[in-house]
Amino acid sequence: MSMIERLREYAEHETPTGAADALNAFADRLVRRYGELGGTARRVPAPTGDHVVADFPGRGPRADDAPLLFLAHHDTVWPIGQLERMPWREEDGVIHGPGVFDMKGGLVVLETALEQVADDDRRPVRAIVTADEEVGSPSARELVTAESAGVVAAFGLEPPHPNGDLKTSRRGSTRVRIEVAGREAHAALDASSGVSAIDELVDQLIAVRTLVSQYENVLCNVGTIMGGGRTNVVAGKAAAELGLRFVDPETERAVLDAVAGLRPVRPRAELDVRVISSRPAWQPSAPVDELLAKVAEAGRSVGQDVGGAAASGAADTNLTGWLGVPTLDGLGPLGKGAHAVHEQVIAATLPERAALVAAIIRSI
Repeated sequence: MSMIERLREYAEHETPTGAADALNAFADRLVRRYGELGGTARRVPAPTGDHVVADFPGRGPRADDAPLLFLAHHDTVWPIGQLERMPWREEDGVIHGPGVFDMKGGLVVLETALEQVADDDRRPVRAIVTADEEVGSPSARELVTAESAGVVAAFGLEPPHPNGDLKTSRRGSTRVRIEVAGREAHAALDASSGVSAIDELVDQLIAVRTLVSQYENVLCNVGTIMGGGRTNVVAGKAAAELGLRFVDPETERAVLDAVAGLRPVRPRAELDVRVISSRPAWQPSAPVDELLAKVAEAGRSVGQDVGGAAASGAADTNLTGWLGVPTLDGLGPLGKGAHAVHEQVIAATLPERAALVAAIIRSI
């Protein structure tokens, strides 16, 4: 099966975050595939969808060396049925479809690279494919931490920068939920006895914006808002989920402490602030620079120029980088439109990225 055929097969198996049955069926597919490639793979149970861990033995004099770790995920942001609205298609060397860029293309790249190095002397390889990366990997954090112990380096198969550069650091990313309980009342006949949870939530979001503005390089996005029910009823409940991103752990701690310290503006309003998921900031380091130099050398061996730069988005590589494991991300194919209806990959970069990953496995 060609890379494009396999990518189509993967994209047409829809796997939204939290759809446990769909994710588990895909995990079974990965376990079988990794077995075909000579690995020992297993599903790691999680309530919202199982993760996959696979180990591929080393060969020759490097068979007992510390393994290389590859990180990926099989969940996507797209709901079941998205294929009807953005069907798979290949036009002028560009592949379109839900999940092709983020990040089923990266899964196909790794599989192809493993095929290419099957008979080569090399280190062992370990792969972790998580099922809830798109919501911060809340059920996979302990797994990634445990399975990254003792590895020599970690590589993410997320999309690269637009020019193909790898990602050498990432902002920390934390999801926070703010819930407000007010008091329902008739909005005209008894408004004074009510407490609007919506009004309280609006004021709390303004307060968050104000405190975030006191720090440089902090991003804040209000991703969802919900609450109320009828225009003639004072809203009794409201909630919002925020995405916060940080360059360094000191700023992260200061902002999160301030958000946790929010207090109700209105008498009788109740406020609950909690962290839903958190990925620590992965900062630039000398070990990452050294790893990038080795990867650039591996790239030259297959006729590719490899560069690197910091990234704003978060991924599972945040955790390995934060833990001090030399880490690089962005080894997936080139394309654009992550989380957007124009999601796409450039078909020719699938084999190019596979050749680069294979060179990394052979040489690092």
